[in-house]
Amino acid sequence: MSFPVIYVAIILIFMLVALMRECLRPGLILFTAVVLLLVAGIITPEEAIKGFSNKGMITVALLYLVSEGVRKSGLLERIVFRMLPKKNASITSAGLRFYPIVTFISAFFNNTPVVVIFAPMIKNWARKMKLPPTKFLIPLSYATVIGGICTLIGTTTNLVLHGMLLQEAKDEAAIVANGGNEGILMRFGIDGMSMFELTKVGIFIALAGLIYLIFFSKYLLPDNRRSEEEAQEQDLAPGMTRHEVLLGNRFPGLGKTLHEFDFFRHYGAHVRAISRGGNILIGDYMNMKLTHEDTLIIDADDTFMKAWGDSRVFWMINRVGDYEPPLGKKKRWLALILLILMVVGATVGELEPVKLWLAQQSFVQQHMPALKLDMFFFVCVTTIIMAWTRMFSPRKYTKFFSWDVLITIACAFAISTAMTRSGFADYMAGYIISLTGIVQGTDYGIYVILAALFLITNIFTELITNNAAAALAFPLALAVSEKLGANPMPFVVCVCFAASAAFSTPIGYQTNLIVQGVGGYKFKDFLKVGLPMNIIVFILTVTLIPLFYQLN
Repeated sequence: MSFPVIYVAIILIFMLVALMRECLRPGLILFTAVVLLLVAGIITPEEAIKGFSNKGMITVALLYLVSEGVRKSGLLERIVFRMLPKKNASITSAGLRFYPIVTFISAFFNNTPVVVIFAPMIKNWARKMKLPPTKFLIPLSYATVIGGICTLIGTTTNLVLHGMLLQEAKDEAAIVANGGNEGILMRFGIDGMSMFELTKVGIFIALAGLIYLIFFSKYLLPDNRRSEEEAQEQDLAPGMTRHEVLLGNRFPGLGKTLHEFDFFRHYGAHVRAISRGGNILIGDYMNMKLTHEDTLIIDADDTFMKAWGDSRVFWMINRVGDYEPPLGKKKRWLALILLILMVVGATVGELEPVKLWLAQQSFVQQHMPALKLDMFFFVCVTTIIMAWTRMFSPRKYTKFFSWDVLITIACAFAISTAMTRSGFADYMAGYIISLTGIVQGTDYGIYVILAALFLITNIFTELITNNAAAALAFPLALAVSEKLGANPMPFVVCVCFAASAAFSTPIGYQTNLIVQGVGGYKFKDFLKVGLPMNIIVFILTVTLIPLFYQLN
C-alpha cells in the first residue's frame, strides 16, 4: 500500500476511536481529521472547505428553520393529539393509530423535532391511560427513522448523500471540461436524488417495520422504571411545577458537577434527580459529572418554560402532567400549505417534462437562465416566507441550527474526497468485490456486495454517528460501482438505508438518545428491540434493491 492509503487509514481509525470514546463533539473530531489530511497534502484547502458551500449541507441547515416553523405552529401536536385514543386504549391499538402517522410525518419532516415534540406528549398520555410509557418511546424513535428513509428530506443522512452526489457530478463535469474522461455518474446520467428516489424500497421497509413495532416490539420492551417514577412522585413545593429536561449540546455545565455548576443560579430551578442510561443515579448525584445523555428532574416555577422552552440548551423540556395542545389556527394552516407546496414543488420541478418545458420558455432562458426548480429552491423560498410571517423568531433564527451536525456534514465531504484521492476507497472496494468469490459462477454476487456494503456502513452508524458513517461509506459505494462499471445508484441507496438503520444502540441516532432519557431505557433495551429491526432492514435492502434498480 502507498503512503496516502496508509495515512488515510490511520486518520480514519483515529476518527472512529475518538467518535466512539466521545473525546470531543463529532463536528470537532471530523474537522480535526480534515486538518490532518490537509497538512499531509492529501486534500487541498479548496477541497477542505467545499462542504461548507454544498447545496445538500445548506438544504439541511434551512430545513432546521422550516422544522422550527412547523413546530411553533402547533400543527404536529394537533395531528397526533387527535389520533391518540382517549379511553380503553391498549398498547397494540394505540400503536395502530399513531405509529403510521408518525412514520408518514417523518418522511417529510426532520426526525429530531418530531421526537422532541411527541415523546413527552406520548409519555404523559400513556400515564393517563395507565399504560407503561416505556412500551411506546423506543418504537416512536424507530417509527421516525423508517419514515425518514422513504424520502430525500426525511433525514439529514439522505440529504448528505444527495449533496455528495451533486458534488461528485460537479467534479466529473469539471474533469470532462478540461479534456478528461467522463466519470461513473456522468456515464449513467446521475445528478443527485429525486424526492422519492428512495421510496421504491423504503416503503416496503417502512411497512415491515411498522408491523414489527405494532405487533411484536411490546414483548421485548421493558415495563416502567420504578426509580424514575418514584423521583417524579416526590413532594412538590407550593408554586412549583415538575419538569424533565434533556441536556442539549449547548448546555454549559457538561462535564461539571452540580456543585461546580450552579443550576439554580443559571435557570432558577432545583434539580431533584438525574437519570442516566435508564436509571436514577443513586448517592451523591450533586458530585457526579453531567453528560449530554442525562435527563434532569427539576422543580421550577412558571417562568422556567417561558424562558427556556425554545432554547437549545435543552433538547426537550417536558412538564410532568397533562398535555395541552397549542393554538394558532392560521399558523397551522400556513405551515401545512407551505410544507405541501415545498414537497410538491420539489417533486414536480425535478420531473423531466417540467425541466424540458422550462428550457423551452424564451422568457425564462433570456431573463432567468439560472432558474432551477429543485429542492434547494423550494426550501429557500419556504424558509423566507416563514421568516417574514414570523413562524419562527427571525431575530433568534441562528439558535435553531444544530451547528455540530452542520460542521460534521461539511467536513464529511472533505473526508470523502480524501478517501477517493488517496486510493483508500479503491483498495476497500477491491476487497468488497473479492467477497463475491464465495459465490463465483452464480447470480448472487451483487447480493454479497450489497450485504458487505450495508454491514460496513451499519456498524459505523451504530458506533459513531449516521452522517459520519455516510461520509465513510459513500466513496466505497462509488468505488465499487466504478470497478464493476455498474450504475452507482443501487450502492448509494444501500448506504442511505444502512446509515439510517441505527436501532441497536442509543448512540447511533440522536432520536434514540432523546427517548433513552425520556423513557429511562438501558443500553440492553435498544439491543433487544433494535436488533430485529436491523435484520429486517438488512434483508429487505439487500433483496429489494436489485429488483428496483438496474445495474447496467
